[in-house]
Amino acid sequence: MFVIGTAGHVDHGKSTLVQALTGIDPDRLAEEKERALTIDLGFAWLTLGEEEVGVVDVPGHRDFIENMLAGVGGIDLALFVVAADEGVMPQTEEHLAILDLLEIRSGVVALTKVDLIDDPDWLELVTLELSDTLAGTVLADAPIVPVSAHSGQGLDELKQVMQAQLAGVEARPDLGRPRLPVDRVFTLTGFGTVVTGTLLDGRFHTGDAIEIQPGEINGRIRGLQTHKTKREVVQPGSRVAVNLTGIDKDEVKRGDVIARPGVLRGTILLDVAYRHLASADAPLKHNVEVKLFTGAAEVVARTRIIGSKQIEPGAEGWLQLALAEPVAVARGDRFILRRPSPGATLGGGRVLDPHPGRRHRRFRPEVVERLQTLAEGNPAELLLQTIRRREPTTEKKLLKEVGLDGETAVSALNQLAAEGTIFNHNGHILTAGRQADLMDEAERLVGRFHATHPLRLGLSREELRSRLNVTPPLFNALLATAVTAGRLAEAGSLVRLPGHEVKFNPQQQTAVDQLLDRFAQAGIESPSVKECQAAVGEDVYLALVELGQLRQLSQDVVYAPAQYEQIVAQVTTYLRQKDAIDAGQTRDLLQTSRKYAIAILEHLDEERITKRVGDERVLVRP
Repeated sequence: MFVIGTAGHVDHGKSTLVQALTGIDPDRLAEEKERALTIDLGFAWLTLGEEEVGVVDVPGHRDFIENMLAGVGGIDLALFVVAADEGVMPQTEEHLAILDLLEIRSGVVALTKVDLIDDPDWLELVTLELSDTLAGTVLADAPIVPVSAHSGQGLDELKQVMQAQLAGVEARPDLGRPRLPVDRVFTLTGFGTVVTGTLLDGRFHTGDAIEIQPGEINGRIRGLQTHKTKREVVQPGSRVAVNLTGIDKDEVKRGDVIARPGVLRGTILLDVAYRHLASADAPLKHNVEVKLFTGAAEVVARTRIIGSKQIEPGAEGWLQLALAEPVAVARGDRFILRRPSPGATLGGGRVLDPHPGRRHRRFRPEVVERLQTLAEGNPAELLLQTIRRREPTTEKKLLKEVGLDGETAVSALNQLAAEGTIFNHNGHILTAGRQADLMDEAERLVGRFHATHPLRLGLSREELRSRLNVTPPLFNALLATAVTAGRLAEAGSLVRLPGHEVKFNPQQQTAVDQLLDRFAQAGIESPSVKECQAAVGEDVYLALVELGQLRQLSQDVVYAPAQYEQIVAQVTTYLRQKDAIDAGQTRDLLQTSRKYAIAILEHLDEERITKRVGDERVLVRP
């Protein structure tokens, strides 16, 4: 799933455009409606093609730009809004700089209010000015679509362009480490605490244990929603509302992160790669107080410039940020720095190490070298990229392809496994996201089988493996994992959902009882398979076999369990005394016909209780 975020100057029509596209008014606060001004984050959604896409609407006024930063970090596509009657304005440029620093992956420019423009030359002039402003930024190649939210002009084209742009955006990876930066907290009567945000790096399931970071406050997921639709599981990249149990509203705030236990921990030191905006009015100096924005968090920090005295406008460098209070971030997270007063965006970059452990000496060559190495990517990250392209793969194939020396590759592989980013099942490797996909698909396939065949105990292991299209060793490992997690259960060669039970209706149960009575009265010459199916129906008969209430020996011969055990005991007792038995002796021993005698002997061979030697059978095991 994807999330679109608006950006642009105040009063250029962002919220009006969102409402025109989605039918949802993103302004939820009374003050916003009274002032016709977006103050805080607003949320909506629309369908593009066959996919539902979330929309985060951000404020454009300079007084609320810090609220804008809480919502723009988790978006996949920027809907950059510029009014045709005003053109490029101060917050147009500042919002563009923020999108550039955050390296938002794709964008579309909506040139709004074109219904107010009568002069084609003016529209062309504004478009040229806008193209010049976008040059050299992440939106340099973004399509510009003239629209009017009031008349509807260009709205269909805008949707088509956004859909086309999203088609080129890579889906958010599932690293098996779900985390949700909280951008809104509220309570609902009868439900309790609810938080919202954009889910990153993994998926949540209803019932999952979670913790709030920083702070390590533990709770559990009571319910999940995406776009007001209840979900049992939510995917990375989704806008999600999480109903928490065991956590009070006052224990969580905007900027906190909801994560699986052990995924994150708070930090007050960050090693980062930083770019100072070319438009900044002064160099960034050492030990300057700034505001750090990352995810949905905002915290005061001090700059510790590494390897140089200061960072000039337009230049890049290394920083260690010392925070006034902890935040929960991961390596690779983007951030923005702003000057507290007068407020201005200074620059931004990427977290290299969220837990450096100590303050660095500023001008040590080995510290700078380490930061450069971190910026280039470590072996584990290179290995993970290769796994994603090839999964599921084998350890042998992976180590041959990855281009790292054996010791480094094995160490990186072990690191990824220890983090829970990948799973190595006896040399068969796949990412946590791919494993979760396969387990979800297995659960769905078995559930669908139960819905179609309610009287069957489960889907055969081999049929399930075939539909998942994985090798037998990997399938066995995945099934064992799903069983341990309580998501699937095994019944001999069948796989079922843990809560599934075969239940006969009263008419079926009466027929079953009558058939079992026939078996009890018939003795050795029991009803045939065809007679059984005629008596209770084929589906009920198969259910009785799978449930162990009947034991089928051949295409024609079937017994009730008590009769079967008695027959096996008679034959094995005879063999212990006589060493061997043939068909005629079996017929005489059991006082039955040759048909039953041969079916019983062939079955005992298949079960490896006996083996055939010439025309006789001997015991394989006592």
